[in-house]
Amino acid sequence: MTATWLPVDFAHPLRVDLSDSAHLRPISADDVDIDMPAVMGNQAMLWAKYGDAWGWPPTTMTADEDREDLGRHAREMVTHESFNYAILPSDESALYGCIYIDPAEESAHARGPAAEVSWWTTADARDGLASTVRAFVPAWLAQGWPFVDVRYPFGEVG
Repeated sequence: MTATWLPVDFAHPLRVDLSDSAHLRPISADDVDIDMPAVMGNQAMLWAKYGDAWGWPPTTMTADEDREDLGRHAREMVTHESFNYAILPSDESALYGCIYIDPAEESAHARGPAAEVSWWTTADARDGLASTVRAFVPAWLAQGWPFVDVRYPFGEVG
């Protein structure tokens, strides 16, 4: 991460409505009780997507390891190093997935802030949520974030 990745006065959103029945908010370590079943219940799919690049999520991940990882994500959001938004139902009783916003490689920053973005949704998320997220994220980033370039290295937008 570079110190100039985002403007110093940028304030990341703390809650964003995705639909009438789902919203986004920053993930926290306190989400471990909903994150752990979502991640481990979709571990094979997540490993197929992120395993080679991130080594995540391992089949042996414990709740303590998950809480530590979620805490790191929360701290990185405060310092604007990276962002992890939880995809949640209105009552926040489950985790439907996550959206990751990370700084792009240094070479992408020539004209301003550049991001690499990816997301996942659980297999049991409500019908249509995956396509809602796919349509929403690029527009949300274009309208509310200071990025001049957004890349989707895991193929969400192609």
